[in-house]
Amino acid sequence: MKAPAPPPRFVVRATVATLIMVGFLLSAVFIVVMLDVRDRVRGAVSERLVASQRMLSALEHRRTQELLEQAATLAENPTLKYAMHAYATTRDGGDRRLLVNTIASELDTIASRLHLDAIAVADSDGSVLAVAGRLGTAWPHHLGEPSDPRRTSAEVVSRRDGVFRVASTALTAQGATLGRLQLGIAIDGNYARELSVLSGAGTVIASGDAILASTLPNDTVRTLTPERLRVLPMVETIKVGTAEYAVRLLFRAGPAAVYVVDSIDASAAPALGRAIRAIAIIAVGAFALALLATIWLARTIAKPIDTLSRSLSEMTQSRDFENPLAPTGYSLEVDTLTAAFNTMMQSVSTAEAQTRSAYVGAIRALAAALDARDPYTAGHSERVSTLSVIIGRQMGLPDDELEIVRLGALLHDIGKIGISDDVLRKAAPLTAAEFEVIKQHPGVGARILRSVPFLAPHIPIVELHHERPDGQGYPHGLRGDEIPVPARIVHVADAFDAMTSARAYRRRRDAADAMRELWHCAGSQFDADVVQAFAAAMPNMDRVPVGDARPVVTPSAARLAIVSSAARP
Repeated sequence: MKAPAPPPRFVVRATVATLIMVGFLLSAVFIVVMLDVRDRVRGAVSERLVASQRMLSALEHRRTQELLEQAATLAENPTLKYAMHAYATTRDGGDRRLLVNTIASELDTIASRLHLDAIAVADSDGSVLAVAGRLGTAWPHHLGEPSDPRRTSAEVVSRRDGVFRVASTALTAQGATLGRLQLGIAIDGNYARELSVLSGAGTVIASGDAILASTLPNDTVRTLTPERLRVLPMVETIKVGTAEYAVRLLFRAGPAAVYVVDSIDASAAPALGRAIRAIAIIAVGAFALALLATIWLARTIAKPIDTLSRSLSEMTQSRDFENPLAPTGYSLEVDTLTAAFNTMMQSVSTAEAQTRSAYVGAIRALAAALDARDPYTAGHSERVSTLSVIIGRQMGLPDDELEIVRLGALLHDIGKIGISDDVLRKAAPLTAAEFEVIKQHPGVGARILRSVPFLAPHIPIVELHHERPDGQGYPHGLRGDEIPVPARIVHVADAFDAMTSARAYRRRRDAADAMRELWHCAGSQFDADVVQAFAAAMPNMDRVPVGDARPVVTPSAARLAIVSSAARP
C-alpha cells in the first residue's frame, strides 16, 4: 500500500512575499519622500526666519529712533517745562506739591492720548516726581545719576514688572537742565504678538533663565527650561517632544533676548499631505493587485493555523493538558509543531508532578526533622496541618490557598531548629529569658524559608502564626486584619493541638476543654472568625486529631501552656 504524501510545506504557498515586497518598497518610498520634504521645509523655514530676522532688526532700530524722537518732542511740552522750572526755583513744600500734581496730571493726559506703557519725570537729582501709563507702577522712585544729563539715550532695562525699552531725555529751560523725562515701552505679550504678526512665526521673549512672553502653545513653552534657554542662541533647531522647531535670535537688547520660533512640522504638513495622498493612491493599486494573488494563499495557510489555535484555546480554557492535540493534516510545519507541543506538555506534566512530589517530600522531611528533636512533639506539625486545612475549608478558602495553608502549617515551627535543646526540651516552666528565646523561632523560620524560593508563599504563616488580634503577639505585635488569614488559622490549630497534647511539664486537655479555652480567648488571643469556623467544623469531622495521652512526667504547668501554647507546642 502506498504511503500517503505528507502535507505540503508553507514555503510552497508562501508567495505572500509579494505583499511583503510591495509593502517594503512603498515604505521605502514613503520614508524617502518624508525626509526630502522635511529637509526642503527645514531649509525654507530657516530662510524665512533669516529674512524675518533682518526685517525685524531694522524695524526695531527704527522703533528705537522713533521712541527717542517722541521723548525729545514730549520734553518740549510747555506745561511740563513750566512746572519743572517752577519746581526747581520754588522751595515752599505746599507749592511744590501743587506743581508735582500738575506734572502728574499732564503725564496722565499724555499717556492716555499716546497709549504709553510708562512715562516718568524726575528732578535734577534723579528722584521720580510723577509716573503715568498702564505699567507706571513698575517704575522706580529714583532713576540714578546719568552719565550725561543733557544726552538723549535709549536702553533696555529690567523693572519690577518686566523688561522695558526706555528712552531718556533732559528737560531744559533757559539753558538749564531741570530734570529728565523717560518713556518706557514694555517688551511683553503685546510686543510678542506684534512680532508674530510681522514675522508669521512664534515669538519668545526671554530674560536670563525666565520667559517674559511667548506666542507659542503653553505645552511648548513649558519645555523651554532654563537649560534650553541658555543654549537657544547657539542652535538652529530644537526638539519639543516629537515636534521640531526652527529658532533664530532676532536681537538682544540689554537683559532681554527675542527669538522667532517656527514649527517645521506645521510648515511641512501641507507638502507631506500631498505626498501621502499620492503614495496612498499608488499603494491602493499595488495592494489590490497583490491581494488577488494572496487570497488563495491566505485560505490555505490560515486553515491549519486556525485549527491549531482553536485547539490550544480550548485546552487553555478547560485546563485539560492530559489529552494531546490532534494533527491538522493540512501542513507539515503545523503538524510538527503540534507533535512538539504534545511532547513538551507531557514532559512539563511529568516534571511538574515530580517537582511537586519532591516539594511536598522536602516539607514533610523538614517537619519530621523538627518533631524528631522532641518525642513529646511527634506528629504535631502533621496534626496542625490537618486542623488548619479543616478550618480553611470551613471558611471557604479556594484550593490554592488551602494548599498554602496545609504546607505552611507543616513548616510553622521550622524555626525551632535554631533553638537549643536546653530551652526547647526543658521539663520545667520557662523563665522569662527562655521564653524570649522561644519567641525568636518565627523570625528564624522565616529566614530559613527565604533562602528557598519555592517556599516563599508559606513565609507569612511561619513568621506570623503567633501574632494576636489584640496586638500582644509576636514578633511584630500586629493587630486584627494586619495578620494574614492563613497565619490566624494556623495560630488556632497550633494552640488547639498544643492544649490537647501531653507535655513533660503538664497533662493533655480534652478537646471540649481546649475548645472552651479557644472561645474564652476569641477576639483577644485568637481570631474570632477562625474559632467560630473551627467550632462549626468539629461536629462534621469523623475524628478531631488531637495529641497523645501519655502520662505526665513533671508537675503541671497548664497555665503557662494556655498562655504560651502557640509558643511551646
